Parts: sequence; structure tokens; C-alpha cells
Amino acid sequence: MVSVESGLQVSAVAIAFNIMLAVAKVVTGIVGNSYALVADGIESTADVVSSLIVWSGLRISAKPPDDNHPYGHGKAESLAGVVVSMSIIGAALLIAYQSVQEILAPHGAPAWYTLVVLAGVILIKEILFRYVITTGNALASTALISDAWHHRSDALTSLAAFIGIAIALIGGEGYESADDWAALIACAIIFYNGVRLLRPALDEVMDAAVDPEVEEKVRSIAMRIDGTARVGECRIRKSGLGLFVDIHIMVDGEISVRRGHTIAHDVEDALCNSALNIHDVMVHVEPMDEYT
Repeated sequence: MVSVESGLQVSAVAIAFNIMLAVAKVVTGIVGNSYALVADGIESTADVVSSLIVWSGLRISAKPPDDNHPYGHGKAESLAGVVVSMSIIGAALLIAYQSVQEILAPHGAPAWYTLVVLAGVILIKEILFRYVITTGNALASTALISDAWHHRSDALTSLAAFIGIAIALIGGEGYESADDWAALIACAIIFYNGVRLLRPALDEVMDAAVDPEVEEKVRSIAMRIDGTARVGECRIRKSGLGLFVDIHIMVDGEISVRRGHTIAHDVEDALCNSALNIHDVMVHVEPMDEYT
């Protein structure tokens, strides 16, 4: 079972690598006359900030409920996902603007060794993407998944810069801005990923309904409890890394209040002990005879 601590560790590793990569790309880009690489390095600094946001969001969301936050702090994780998604969109727009500026201002061809640096960056970023996305999926963490795709976006901009610099070096005079054009194309892909990741993050903040398959599993678990005659309304929302369930069950209207209370507790225990990572359940008990 992957824990929140694992998510925090993954974010810390990502932060360390992003700092090293950002410095390496900016320095190499300046020395090697590749603005695409400099812009890529600037985008990596945004990765550092986004990873810090994810780390903070996970840490806050893991705090237990208190008097001011009786439902816990899970929304911090969803808000971190929104911020990271928006930073991806912002980075795409910034790099696109800077790439256009460089295309309009002729410059010399990049140095060959910028390709070596970019090849290393692409490899490291792809490894980081797989590392973070695995933990993000295991935790069902919107923030970590968004951060993982931020790493993939960085890998795409680096790949675009690699292709563009290679074209500039092979093509020679007249092809000096090829790396800028490549970076501009990559921005469209990054922008798309940012928009794609923003919607589920916003849905969580707005308490949107979960996947119908999850609701079906919740209903199935509740129906297996002895005394549950029928499951009525079932509302489920995701907060942070867990789910909150509000479910109506129908029981025999002639049973005692104590028996109905026991059935409700059995439903709650079954759901909280399931593999669905349910943090809290509110069970409403209603007499079945009113619905027959």
C-alpha cells in the first residue's frame, strides 16, 4: 500500500532533480548559444515551484481533521493540482512568446554539445515522469499526476529543442532558428496537457461526482450487508487522496432503532475497510415499506 509519505518522498526527489536540470540547461544554453535550451531551463524552474506546491499540498492534506476543518484538509491536494495544471499552461504560453521573439531576432547556430545535455535531460525527465506517475496513480493523487505530466511536458520541450538544434547544425546557414520553431511546436502539446489536467483538478475542488464504476462498487458493498434491503441515493466526492460517501439504505421498517443503527454501522465499516480508500461514510437509514 503506497502511503502519503511515499508521495512526499517522490516530490522531494523531483525537486532535487529539477533544480540540477534547470541550472544545467540555463548554463549550457547561454554558453552554447541555444535560446531554446535557456527557455527550457526557465521552464524547469517552474517545475521546481510546481513540485514544491505538490509537496506542500500532500503534506497539508495528510493532516487529520480539526475544529476548523472537520472534514480534513484533503482539498489542499486538489488545489495543488489546479495550481500545477495552470503553471503548465502558463509555461507553454511563456515559452511560445519567447520562441516567437527569438524567431524574429536572428542569432547564431547553437553549439553541438547542447545536444548531449538535452539527451541527458530527456532521459532523466522521462524516468522522473514514470517514477512520479506510478506513485500518483497508486495514491489517486491529482497533484502528483499533474506534476508527473509536467515532467513529461519538460521532456517534450527538451525533445523539441534537440530536434531543432540538430536541424540547425545539419542545415547550417539559414536554419539557425530551427530550435525556436521546434520549441514553439512543443508548446502546443504542453498547453493541451495543461488544459487536460486542469479539468479533473477543478472537478475535485467543485465536488464533482466520481466515476460511475466507483459508485457501483459502493452500492454493491452496501447491499452485501445483512439487513440492507435496498440502496437508495448515493453521493460520493473525492477530497485529497480519499473518498467521502453519503449513502441511503432501506431496511425493514419494523426492526428496532438499535438494529437499524447496527446495520448502518456495518455498512460504514464495510465501506471504510474496502479497497476504495474511503475516509468517511454518512449512512442514512430509511424504512423499506415507504418505497414499496
